[in-house]
Amino acid sequence: MWRKLWRAAGASKGFTPVARRLVGIDRWLGRMSRGRVVALGMAPSLMLTTTGRKSGQPRSQPLLYVRDGADLIVIASNWGGEKDPGWAWNLRADPHARVTLDGRESPVAARETDGPERERLWQLIVDQWPGYETYRTRASHRHLRIFRLTPVSG
Repeated sequence: MWRKLWRAAGASKGFTPVARRLVGIDRWLGRMSRGRVVALGMAPSLMLTTTGRKSGQPRSQPLLYVRDGADLIVIASNWGGEKDPGWAWNLRADPHARVTLDGRESPVAARETDGPERERLWQLIVDQWPGYETYRTRASHRHLRIFRLTPVSG
């Protein structure tokens, strides 16, 4: 029931300003729970840690995801904002990252998707979180990037 409520709220115009304020709490919950609680439990979520392209420092961001086989799919929506989120720029500069999911951290290799693959993944994502359609409308001036995170051994 709560997930249905979150999904409906996520598609509303008033959701984004509130949700943006909750991201700090979300990061804190992710750290305290060692990745077991992210995105306030509203949808399947992970903590993505990239390397800052300018600072070289680890940067963590809670994100919604969908599975595609063994891979995790994330979208650089930035709430429908003008620019790609920092984590997307970081992945484009260095595709090696770490994902914390269900309390386990593991290395991943990121790849931006395009063409028919991207379209298929877009539908998977929107089926899970319809709010992304709202973000795409807001961000009509830019392409929302979709990344495939593939687990790597080691």
